[in-house]
Amino acid sequence: MTSLLYRNLLRDPADISDWIAEGPVAARAAGDALLLSSAGGFDDHWTLWCPEEFGDGIRISWEFSPRQEPGLAMLFFAASAASGGGIFDPGLAPRTGAYPQYHSGDIRTLHVSYFRRRWEDERAFHTCNLRKSPGFHLVAQGADPLPPVVDAREAFYRVDVVKDGARVAFSIDGLPLFAWTDDESTGPHVRGGRLGFRQMSPLTAAYRNLEVHSL
Repeated sequence: MTSLLYRNLLRDPADISDWIAEGPVAARAAGDALLLSSAGGFDDHWTLWCPEEFGDGIRISWEFSPRQEPGLAMLFFAASAASGGGIFDPGLAPRTGAYPQYHSGDIRTLHVSYFRRRWEDERAFHTCNLRKSPGFHLVAQGADPLPPVVDAREAFYRVDVVKDGARVAFSIDGLPLFAWTDDESTGPHVRGGRLGFRQMSPLTAAYRNLEVHSL
């Protein structure tokens, strides 16, 4: 039987007052959701870390609504220091939102990118990508069913990530998009750790109803 480990309604900037921002995050309330964007320029991306750490065997779900494109949305999960310990331990290199600091730095994590609309080739062929770090390994890929902003019309879509030992599954609105089992050919299993939202500028998107359940 599953149990709720964490819930955040994500309806007001106060709801993320204890989250850790890396890069220029801008947040404001938008109805019953939290609107996130970059407070910087076109190349000023950011990551926003949940203050809780989670063990393995979890389901992460939230609601997502794209509001302004281009850009890209991503979730880091099971993030820890590659050498052991936490991602905020002293001695780790500072992180400012630049992508290589996350995919080829000193943290071990999985991350799924979805609503990939930053570059022309991403907009021409929509996919959701799962990567394993360090090393920028593309380990799984599936179709992206999310419509462009003009067709989404501020609708919300339920995004769901399951991390259970070597197994990862990803779905949107109940539609399975990929499933992957880690054979450790790209390094040791990623286990427990932090989760964090990431956006590539100039995406603006609304989030609400984040929940983490044990499996």
